[in-house]
Amino acid sequence: MKVLYPGSFDPLTLGHLDLIERSVRLFGGVVVAVLQNPGKTPSFPLGQRLEQIHLATLHLKGVEVSSFDGLTVEFARRSGALVILRGLRALSDFEFELQIAHTNHSLDPAVETLFMATSVHHSFLSSSVVKEVARFGGDVRHMVPAGVAEDLTRLFNQTAPPT
Repeated sequence: MKVLYPGSFDPLTLGHLDLIERSVRLFGGVVVAVLQNPGKTPSFPLGQRLEQIHLATLHLKGVEVSSFDGLTVEFARRSGALVILRGLRALSDFEFELQIAHTNHSLDPAVETLFMATSVHHSFLSSSVVKEVARFGGDVRHMVPAGVAEDLTRLFNQTAPPT
């Protein structure tokens, strides 16, 4: 069985990667689906985000990386996933995610939503926090995969911290 893990992944964080790795172990396959959201202006173009995810998941078998627009539940159906995976970092995430899960269920009762708690050591991470730290020259190498850290350094025209 494969699950759908949707998000903007702008950028992919180690918290996202942790959920991808754990879902592959549990389900054998995961479709990481990057949403093309016309309401947001991403820091990285869609193609670059797809490539970042692809490179960060090369060590895993059973990961597909794709993009979509429109309703997540419809993309889940098209991709053959009967489960949508959503990560929870804190209680504050739950209310919003529960509302989306109920909406998706009302659109297609055959597609379930599974909430997975983010690992404790990644619970502080969000793409917004990562970009803010990178924007001001902070070291994000403990927050994102190595290739993403390099992309963030280039994006914000910073010099990479010494290794």
